[in-house]
Amino acid sequence: QVQLVESGGGVVQPGGSLTLSCAARGRFSGVNVMGWHRQAPGKQREFVARITSGFDARYAESVEDRFFISRDNVANTVSLRMTGLKPEDTAVYYCHGHIWGWETDLWGQGTQVTVSS
Repeated sequence: QVQLVESGGGVVQPGGSLTLSCAARGRFSGVNVMGWHRQAPGKQREFVARITSGFDARYAESVEDRFFISRDNVANTVSLRMTGLKPEDTAVYYCHGHIWGWETDLWGQGTQVTVSS
């Protein structure tokens, strides 16, 4: 039984920065992969970034060199530091988790990020 609890999100001007956080809560033995997806209005949910428990990070090309993902394996948290934000980054951001051996993945409730002047 694991829940992903997100924090952060909000309104930021273009070129600004924002950091999202997500914590895994419950009884488990670690979340192998944690990351973020986003969904803009009228768009399909898309991958943003993920990081394994071994700290192997991957990013969507659209956010490479602007977004930075990190995790704390003791606190069971994952963070996404977003810099150089663009209007096209506006979306609901969802925390994602995958545990090896579990059939279904974990998803947070989503947090709104709006990039606007």
